[in-house]
Amino acid sequence: MEPIELERIARQIRLRDLQAVYEAGAGHIGGEMSVIDILTALYFRVLRVWPDQPKHPERDRFVLSKGHTACALYVTLAKRGFIPEEEISTFLQPHSRLNGHPNNNKVPGVETNTGPLGHGLPVAVGMAKAAKLSGAKYHTYVITGDGEMQEGSNWEAIMAAAQFGLDNLTLVIDHNRFQQGAALADTNDLAPLRPKLEAFGWEVTEINGNVMNEVVPALEYRGSRPHCIVAHTNKGHGISFMQDRVDWHHKVPSREQYDLAVAELSEAI
Repeated sequence: MEPIELERIARQIRLRDLQAVYEAGAGHIGGEMSVIDILTALYFRVLRVWPDQPKHPERDRFVLSKGHTACALYVTLAKRGFIPEEEISTFLQPHSRLNGHPNNNKVPGVETNTGPLGHGLPVAVGMAKAAKLSGAKYHTYVITGDGEMQEGSNWEAIMAAAQFGLDNLTLVIDHNRFQQGAALADTNDLAPLRPKLEAFGWEVTEINGNVMNEVVPALEYRGSRPHCIVAHTNKGHGISFMQDRVDWHHKVPSREQYDLAVAELSEAI
């Protein structure tokens, strides 16, 4: 699928994600909007997956380490055919399998439970190492938040990946510059990220993570070492009043705000 078509799908996913968060009365909408372009490129172009066989042994693995943006993943999985699209309306409802964090035991296409930050990358390193040990050809991708990179467990995993020579592993850091309650610069500022990853022996690509023509080639790149994509994104991307606003990390739009956001996203489709 070409980038222009991927952009159209990403806008549709943003619109459905917005609706789901508004109707549920909860969600991490800012970080969902920032990461949707990457999720779209993965599921509609890059990942080798079979929605009717979610546990196919040859499937590529994807871990959403920033599990609080689960709604964006659910909408993407539904649009790709892993779960019914009408099920999105059950997000966060009693007895729904679409919880606030993705659950491998409930949702087809979810590789591992995530939510506690700093866990997804270590698990993904294990998946990539398992492929090396078994001779499997699948590639493992993982998305973390930039605030999440403050977790020491990630850096232990980064060291291990370099030591094991995991050229079948791609880490995407959703570098939207904000975390819960504050800007990254005001908490524990890891920027710039690139030299730190390079110092640990990784190949690093920096892109605009909200521009599909940059996202796709970065995800499809294959080198001789573990690969990190530092994806510079905008919190709340696509919705003017949410963009780059820390208060939209975990907030629900009012009816007036919802109507405005729908109008902006619909105009772009």
